[in-house]
Amino acid sequence: MTAPAPTSRSRWIQEWDPEDETFWNATGEKVARRNLAFSVLSEHIGFSIWTMWSVLVLFMGPEYGLTPADKFLLTSMVTLVGAVVRVPYTFAVAIFGGRNWTIVSAGLLLIPTVAAFAVMKPGTSFGTFLLVGLLAGIGGGNFASSMTNINAFFPMKKKGWALGLNAGGGNIGVPVIQLVALAIIGAGGGPRVLLGIYIPLILVAAALAALFMDNLATVKNDTGAALDAARDAHTWIMSFLYVGTFGSFIGYAFAFGQVLQVQFGRTPLQAAYLTFIGPLLGSLIRPVGGWLADRYGGARITLWNYVGMAAATGLLIVASIDGSLPLFVTVFVVLFALSGLGNGSTYKMIPGIFQAKALAKGLTGEAAMAYGRRLSGASMGLIGAVGALGGVGINLAFRQSYLSYGSGTGAFVAFLAFYGLCFAVTWAVYLRGPAAQGRSATASEAKAQLSYAEV
Repeated sequence: MTAPAPTSRSRWIQEWDPEDETFWNATGEKVARRNLAFSVLSEHIGFSIWTMWSVLVLFMGPEYGLTPADKFLLTSMVTLVGAVVRVPYTFAVAIFGGRNWTIVSAGLLLIPTVAAFAVMKPGTSFGTFLLVGLLAGIGGGNFASSMTNINAFFPMKKKGWALGLNAGGGNIGVPVIQLVALAIIGAGGGPRVLLGIYIPLILVAAALAALFMDNLATVKNDTGAALDAARDAHTWIMSFLYVGTFGSFIGYAFAFGQVLQVQFGRTPLQAAYLTFIGPLLGSLIRPVGGWLADRYGGARITLWNYVGMAAATGLLIVASIDGSLPLFVTVFVVLFALSGLGNGSTYKMIPGIFQAKALAKGLTGEAAMAYGRRLSGASMGLIGAVGALGGVGINLAFRQSYLSYGSGTGAFVAFLAFYGLCFAVTWAVYLRGPAAQGRSATASEAKAQLSYAEV
């Protein structure tokens, strides 16, 4: 294959085969890494805008007239919109092209940012805050389109690392906006200062995507891939597992500061000093999860990661009951890190699963690779959308737990049970040996099962 030659006007690459080592070493890797870098930037800002209400609610003292239940409901609805828009954002890459949609999706972030800047003041009604908060949910969609786009640029052996770096760099948008907010609160500034900082950054991200990213013609107009992915049971199984990893990450990111304020009586500044640590570690460790999955198998890493998440949650229950702030914060940070590790390992599993299905169908060579790329790229958006719904569940669970029991203990008990269920599903579907399926398993099923153990 010859080197990619995007046109100067549209930047469309007509042929792309990252599995061809000659092509990859000559020009493919350079192009892929360039697109990855600017994809990370846009997704990073998207995450910041999506999660900005986790910070804004810390600024909203008694003068705003909102109860803790109101704030948990607000952040739940922001998370919900971010989950739902991931589905159309996945289709958008195939319809418009990865570069083109990155420009548009980055520009759309101006809407919730400017709107929040306009209404963020005491006296604004809760309904108005809720409506403007819903607009911020569009920032959650950037993840789906970015992952679908970057998945197509990299070869199978590099996907765990590339997708982990892409998602991790995006996830860092959560602690970054929290750190910026900490600096602003410490300096005596208000929420509008925070919003004003992000408006020019959004414009920069859109401009850089226009200048330096490319569209892949091999992905364009393949909207049928999403329908095929939706019909595959593994898309929904992985969606369930992703609820446990990314759903935990984004849900805790929205809720952590509020829990510290409501249950442990921290001031906004005291809460802000602590809230960024967990999301930061969870974001930084995500590429490590992808790398470990590349080396040892995503299913194995995911399985044991759920063991760690369950153990950490058990300790959170103890800390919550005892009212121990040091133990609570320490274990919560560990849980954040494990959720990030699991994010990387689960996303590594997705291309591996569809590659295993291709081999089970008797496909080989480029045909197998094309099948895997097509369905894994499409399924990522759907999986990301369902996974983000876990964040909605976490915030609603905290809301109900505080209304019913006055603490988050009830919510943590529910989370512990869910992680146990995730462990069971991972083992039963992706790590149980073919012999355990019974003698009725066909040769292709057994081959696929063996391959799943390596995903």
